[in-house]
Amino acid sequence: MHPHYRRNIFDDRQGYGVVSRALHWLMAGLFAWQFAGALVHLLAPQSGARQLFWPTHTTVGFSLLLLVLLRGAWGLANARRRQQQASRRLGRAALVGHLAIYALMVTVPVLALVRTYGGGRAFSYFGLTIFSATGNRVPELMAPGNALHGPLGWTLFALILGHVAMSFVHRFAWKEDVIGPMTRGRRQALAEG
Repeated sequence: MHPHYRRNIFDDRQGYGVVSRALHWLMAGLFAWQFAGALVHLLAPQSGARQLFWPTHTTVGFSLLLLVLLRGAWGLANARRRQQQASRRLGRAALVGHLAIYALMVTVPVLALVRTYGGGRAFSYFGLTIFSATGNRVPELMAPGNALHGPLGWTLFALILGHVAMSFVHRFAWKEDVIGPMTRGRRQALAEG
């Protein structure tokens, strides 16, 4: 592979490659849709907006689960190439925050899937059967999802808002451009930095 393309695809110490950026912003868009739908479902359950958002909740949630697994694998493959945090304390805090977000991005949709299966219902993804309906309700499988899917989803929402807020704190208060490498890419961020 030509070195120029390799630099643009993979992450390195100067910034994120095109794959990491595409996964990040695709997931950001899907999360915006998902949480907008959840807010409308909660605050305006009889509205036309709910009819727009809510029918996609399960499909978008499963898409996000697939994307987070892909993004996690890609992040691990690029971990040694990536830039390290200047401050060890801030680096640890960022790592803990990111790990919490990733843990919830997996846990929240898995709870919903287990609840669906425990309810005896089928689940398909764009016509592909993930599991068939059993018709048997298993309350023990439904209970964790009933208890935790919503609260953990809102916790994830709060952490994502904190993630966005901290990126602006880094950029505007601490004068560290953590946004540029994820928006403009490696070469543009270096040229404009």
